[in-house]
Amino acid sequence: MSAVLREARFLLRDRGALLWIGLAFLLSIAATGFGIAEVREQRATIAELRVEDARDRENALAGQEDWGGAAYAAFHLTYAPPSDFAFAALGQRDTAPWLHRVRILALEGQIHEADTKNADFGLIGRFDFAFLAAAVAPLLLILLLHDLRGAERVGGRHDLLVATAGRPARLWLPRASVRFAGLCLALLLPFWIGAGIEGAAFPKVVGATALVLGGMLVWWLITELVGRRQAPPPVLLATLVGIWLALALLVPAIARTAIEARHPVPDGAQILMLQREAVNDAWDLPKEATMRPFLAMHPEWQSHGDVAKPFEWKWFFAFQQVGDHKAAPLVKAYREGRIARDRAAGIAAYLSPASLVERGFERLAGTDTAAMIAYEDAVRGYHAKLRAFHYPPLFRDPPYDPAVFAELPRYEAKP
Repeated sequence: MSAVLREARFLLRDRGALLWIGLAFLLSIAATGFGIAEVREQRATIAELRVEDARDRENALAGQEDWGGAAYAAFHLTYAPPSDFAFAALGQRDTAPWLHRVRILALEGQIHEADTKNADFGLIGRFDFAFLAAAVAPLLLILLLHDLRGAERVGGRHDLLVATAGRPARLWLPRASVRFAGLCLALLLPFWIGAGIEGAAFPKVVGATALVLGGMLVWWLITELVGRRQAPPPVLLATLVGIWLALALLVPAIARTAIEARHPVPDGAQILMLQREAVNDAWDLPKEATMRPFLAMHPEWQSHGDVAKPFEWKWFFAFQQVGDHKAAPLVKAYREGRIARDRAAGIAAYLSPASLVERGFERLAGTDTAAMIAYEDAVRGYHAKLRAFHYPPLFRDPPYDPAVFAELPRYEAKP
């Protein structure tokens, strides 16, 4: 304990070390504040759109006189609200859509019209706490610890200090431990306060703290091993920065390129165009060409499947679903490709402490690829409920009664 107190006093007189620790504290405040501001803006957007969506749907239904017109005019808001921990790691929410307004028209085009890029992994994303802890904090730790031995060698004090301490560990371990603890505390204190403000679950906060400490311990070990070399501090610093560049940036970039080549994913625009072409072509095809595959999917409407008029709403909505059905193989390939890429990226992350920490934060926050895919699946499930609600009046064609729409399915966001 005396050695720790001694090193703490030395640290308080080291302006360079205090500069890096103070910078870490300010960056943590900024990252946590930016994250909280972003998720609060997202929650406010969702709350506002829920009110506007209900009002817009009410106005749209009020002007209709038949079942098909009402089904066509009504939009329905779907959304994936940010979790209580999303402030720390925005993850895929920064690039993937987290809300859609859908109708019971062909769905895949509505999902992918805002997602026309390949599913990939951004090398550097928004500045949030996860990015700070994964990529920036290790560099600050390197700046704090790289010259513990080298500076004493340059000053000619190294051998005397080692001889006085008896064992080198008695000298270097307390010194490094105090700096390590100071940096980690500077990083975590604003994060803990932000977690309290957001009401984040305690197990998630503990898990995130363990991720930060574990990642920093790995970088401490790397710095310790390199720092034992008989080299001047600038050489040690250059070596450690090179290792940081390789593990934090170069390895993830190479892994990303390899994963994209190994697991090709269709472009979202391909799905959008295929589905739209299928829908547009249906206008020129015989009615039977649409109703046959539709009734194969919905045999319960076989007795109501005849289309005698040039236009009937049931035929219109039937070829909308058939359009989705034709795009289904490409949608499946897109979904499975993203899952395969994410799985491969999880394996590759073991080569990069930065990637491993960031992916851990995204999983805790529910902002990873799996969460975004789960949201898309929830939208598809809700769309199926809407179809199940609208198909009976469309096919049976009872007298129009707008009071029925009071029972419209409501979207329920999954946590």
